[in-house]
Amino acid sequence: MKEIQFRQAICEAMSEEMRRDPSIYLIGEEVAEYNGAYKASKGMLDEFGPKRIIDTPIAESGFSGISVGAAMNGCRPIVEFMTFNFSLVAIDQIINNAAKLYQMSGGQWNIPIVFRGPTGSAGQLGATHSQAFESWYANCPGLKVIIPSNPYDAKGLLKSAIRDNDPVIFMESEQMYGDKMEIPEDEYLIPIGVADVKKEGTDVTIVSFGKIVKLAMQAATELEKEGINAEVIDLRTVRPLDYETVINSVKKTNRLILLIEEWPFASIASEITYMVQQKAFDYLDAPIKRITTPDTSAPYSSALFNKWFPNVSEVIKAVKNSLYKK
Repeated sequence: MKEIQFRQAICEAMSEEMRRDPSIYLIGEEVAEYNGAYKASKGMLDEFGPKRIIDTPIAESGFSGISVGAAMNGCRPIVEFMTFNFSLVAIDQIINNAAKLYQMSGGQWNIPIVFRGPTGSAGQLGATHSQAFESWYANCPGLKVIIPSNPYDAKGLLKSAIRDNDPVIFMESEQMYGDKMEIPEDEYLIPIGVADVKKEGTDVTIVSFGKIVKLAMQAATELEKEGINAEVIDLRTVRPLDYETVINSVKKTNRLILLIEEWPFASIASEITYMVQQKAFDYLDAPIKRITTPDTSAPYSSALFNKWFPNVSEVIKAVKNSLYKK
């Protein structure tokens, strides 16, 4: 075992796959000379050279479109966005090209491409740099969407994403790049579409993904002190979504809390709520509760942001309400 940071896990995953397969390249703003905006590609230019670690102008639509074309011609590109807020400039290439070409070509073209970079909020970055678009991309058939919560999952899932023959949206967080964790020295893969039960419990199910899983675990620890045993599930991927693990947990605990960093309308939380009431309605002993960001853009003010972003107290309150406890 070895202890590494989240950014190192990302770098190791890309480097190991590039050593294995010469058709893989990394492209994006500052990925080469600067070692990545968040140092997630540190040292890769020295090892793989400028033909495989490619710095670009500020032109997301351009380098994304080039990479979709390269994927059609035998390459396996990794496209880094400095933040997924900037992916909106390339959304036509992602939605109308990468996600659709396999179907529209009658299966003639696979598009093995990974779009990766930070998602969600990272403190005082303002409304246009603090958005979570997981549900946007998960809504589109043809895309797979992965949001890891720790370095171990990040490495195993990114390696699986790079090997996948479909386009994958791989979402990270600025606030996780410095997180440390022990991971195996030997190579490992984590299958796409399989949730992880972070903590088993009997009284209530808490479902989350990404960096906000930490809040779910903190809440579960606090609830345990009061004799409430919460089960915590990290979805890890939201397309495909592991409904079975969530539904089986609800059948055991009879209560569900969804803790997700996104706007509430047409959210991943809404989708899970529908599927649980469809498949496990008779097992529910209380209404499903969801905790999301408010239905407004992120504020810049630190005081307002702290009110806007979900917190541990909200989770504890929702669990107690679900258990009809004060």
